[in-house]
Amino acid sequence: RSFKVRAATTSDTPAVEMLIKTLDFNESILDDLKVFLQARRDPDGTPVQAFVAEVLGQIVGISVVKNEMDIEYIRSHYNIEDFIYFSHHQREEHGHLYHFALNPIFHHYTKHFLKEILRLSYKSCLYYPIYPQPVEGKFQNPYAHSLTSALHYMVPVRPRRQIVYPLEKLGINAPSKQVSKDQLSYALNHTNRKLMLEPKVSVNARIVVVGASNVGISFLETLIFCPHLKFNNLTLISTHGLPGQNPPGSKHRGFLIDSHCFNDKDYALMSLCSWVNVVVGKMTGIDRAAKHVVVSKGKKVPYDHLVLCTGQQYQVPCPTGVEISKLLTNREVINGCKQRYTGVVPTNLFNFSDDEDCLRAEHWLKENFINSRGNVIVYGNTIDSYSTAQTLLALGIHGSRIHLVQPPLSSNVTCLNNNAIENAVKEALLKNDVCVYYDSILAQWNEGDHPDPITCASFTTKTRPFKLQCSAFFNFSNKGVDYETFKAINDACLVYDGRLVIDANFHTNDVAIRAAGPLTKFSNIYHANEWTHSNFSSKEIGFQLAAAMLNLFDPTLEPVSEPPEDLDRLIPMYKGCKIQGGVLPGSCYYLHISKPGIPARLDVQITQPNYGMEILTGDATKGNYFRIHINLYSMVEAITCFSKESFPVSNYVCLFGQHERVLNNLCSRWKQGLINDLYSYFREPWSMAIYHDRFIDLKKELRQILISSQVRKMNSKCILLLE
Repeated sequence: RSFKVRAATTSDTPAVEMLIKTLDFNESILDDLKVFLQARRDPDGTPVQAFVAEVLGQIVGISVVKNEMDIEYIRSHYNIEDFIYFSHHQREEHGHLYHFALNPIFHHYTKHFLKEILRLSYKSCLYYPIYPQPVEGKFQNPYAHSLTSALHYMVPVRPRRQIVYPLEKLGINAPSKQVSKDQLSYALNHTNRKLMLEPKVSVNARIVVVGASNVGISFLETLIFCPHLKFNNLTLISTHGLPGQNPPGSKHRGFLIDSHCFNDKDYALMSLCSWVNVVVGKMTGIDRAAKHVVVSKGKKVPYDHLVLCTGQQYQVPCPTGVEISKLLTNREVINGCKQRYTGVVPTNLFNFSDDEDCLRAEHWLKENFINSRGNVIVYGNTIDSYSTAQTLLALGIHGSRIHLVQPPLSSNVTCLNNNAIENAVKEALLKNDVCVYYDSILAQWNEGDHPDPITCASFTTKTRPFKLQCSAFFNFSNKGVDYETFKAINDACLVYDGRLVIDANFHTNDVAIRAAGPLTKFSNIYHANEWTHSNFSSKEIGFQLAAAMLNLFDPTLEPVSEPPEDLDRLIPMYKGCKIQGGVLPGSCYYLHISKPGIPARLDVQITQPNYGMEILTGDATKGNYFRIHINLYSMVEAITCFSKESFPVSNYVCLFGQHERVLNNLCSRWKQGLINDLYSYFREPWSMAIYHDRFIDLKKELRQILISSQVRKMNSKCILLLE
């Protein structure tokens, strides 16, 4: 009864100053309080309201609310309609929570404070944005609000996928500037009168995720945005912490190919750091009996549910040790090239796992390599090696200093699996004086002497061996499970058979430990060793993993019945597309979207009678290549782009899985010779509807209407027959 909330007055200023003097944004709070006391409006005319919480005559809380002026932007960029109907709220009832500070002793009154703010300000909704903080320890931008202790009682709002509009082509049909304006991305949090009266189900189980891979991030994202559950104990263990913390615009992002699961904007829109505890370190052990994970430096992280999704990383290559003076060929040394390297890791050897590794390599190159002499060896036959070669050229390194050394392929499928694009890439490398060596196996560093630092590297081939001077060695030769991760898994007696063994529901042989992603393989009882999570979209895998775990916590879900025994022996098949994108030699933007599956050579696929048809415009060597594969059922099954001009990737992803009739009768127009450039074709106004994030819902509604009309016709026919 003694906790009272009222509008702030001038006499409250000294007490408010005392309350917030230790806060980082105290000056900002006082400035907004001063604006309220003097004018009740911002300089731009936005109404401002300030409220204080008082207990026995002492000020214990302060809050500043302004009218929300960006309602159209919020409505178009966030799924706010999951929580409110806009038609039920007047424009002036939307409030923007700028500041909320409450003495920690009275934290349990936070919900009451928010209710009173809504009542006294005549608001029905409150919004609170969280802007990204890319540089640790520094305030991110002038739009930043003071931290709020009310965040626990607000819900994160899932962002909406945005259409990349060709504004110049749409003309008067383009969306309003309020909707299409480019502004700093932020994570939106929300509360309203209804949510204040609806307690969320609190989940206090300790869920620990090891690895900030795409699978792990997708898993956490799904749990965080679950609207009626509140996960209070999510922990992420990662070598470099949360991704997306690096400054934008850096060239280091080009070293690794992009899976287009998440980008920095997505991380800003999620603000995982607001909901997830982050432990920076590497998993070195698992104590299944005590239920804790041992992290580097002996730290222990307890868990109730452990999720392993560390993925696979490029491993330090192990030289065969062959002396090239003996003139041996690959045939004599091929059996010894898959051993694990146990020696000293050279300081100028770079393995890439994430943005942090790429950023470190970029800094090293700028400080030690670009302005000096010497060669860089890029060793590997993956698409990342091509992407890295282009990044090195973009950094200003002359092509004659770049040596691309490719070991023999482990299968007959190349990384690009497209002869036209491969020829264009080879031509671009030749044009830039980049030397390419094929079927070459690493033999020695520094002629067998101490390898740190690497000054030269020798290789064997099918014919004659060769040696190269080396100032930097970039490795993309083989991916595998990190040794420390393997040791932690193996020492914990989890079943490991080349990869961590799981069942169809992500379970390991410990009921409290689940795993997903390229780290894993299905148990042999499924007789599907060629299928692993690597064949599917990592984002979808993470979502399905979270969906499987929600059955443990969500009281609104019906209990899952046990599947029949014969179905229990089938592996799950996921339908989301796999994506690869980046910039390849020739400064061409590359994108490949395909259905999940076991890789097979494209030229072999085309010869199959049930392949369908391909629609192709442009030329890879000219940088305007666009290819679409339409399967036997007239559905889009694969998309490949290779262009000197950038293109809207998120738009093209929406084309996957669509029927060709939906794409404005694509096949018939192609056969009639009406399509000369697919890039222009998919920028036409009609295609914007397909790129809309709610187009799937529209298709479902139309299908339901069609089915309903058919049912009515059948019923009427039956009535006529009876008559």
